[in-house]
Amino acid sequence: MVRRTRADMEETRATLLATARKVFSERGYANTSMDDLTAQASLTRGALYHHFGDKKGLLVEVVKQIDAEMDQRLQLITNTAKDAWDGFQRRCHAYLEMALEPEIQRIILRDARSVLGGASPDSQHYCVESMRLLIDNLIQQDVVTKTNSQALASLIYGSLAEAAFWIAEGDDGNERLEQGIAALDLLLRGLLVKQ
Repeated sequence: MVRRTRADMEETRATLLATARKVFSERGYANTSMDDLTAQASLTRGALYHHFGDKKGLLVEVVKQIDAEMDQRLQLITNTAKDAWDGFQRRCHAYLEMALEPEIQRIILRDARSVLGGASPDSQHYCVESMRLLIDNLIQQDVVTKTNSQALASLIYGSLAEAAFWIAEGDDGNERLEQGIAALDLLLRGLLVKQ
């Protein structure tokens, strides 16, 4: 019997994730068979079952990985912005722009929604909490009108998520993105303290 090291197991898991991302992005979740996926990874179905339970479990982990990468990209925008408002606005724009990226569009905005019912409750909570902290900061800086930041974060997150789905679903994604950003900017201007 061959004993697998921890490094071997981590490599197998990483290979399955990378292969799934590629295949799900190209073909979609529904059009990907487990046999084809494991063959492309040069692994067995047993490896997939061992690490992820089933194809749906693999999708859950792929979504977590992509969500984490999206969050890193959004955090970089916040960290490099000229000011808090610029960072908040650019971050919201970037989220909508990601709806046109093929991998995000297919896996996050289409497959995860239809197979998993959308983002996990933990992921949604994290996104809303992250936005609430940004809004609290803007309120403290007297940039955004004082209001309940939790309610506002929930409303903005929900609006962004639905707009991203709308952008991803259309054949006219670029036009929808332009319209979505224009509507978003109108919405965001309403948050500003009147000078």
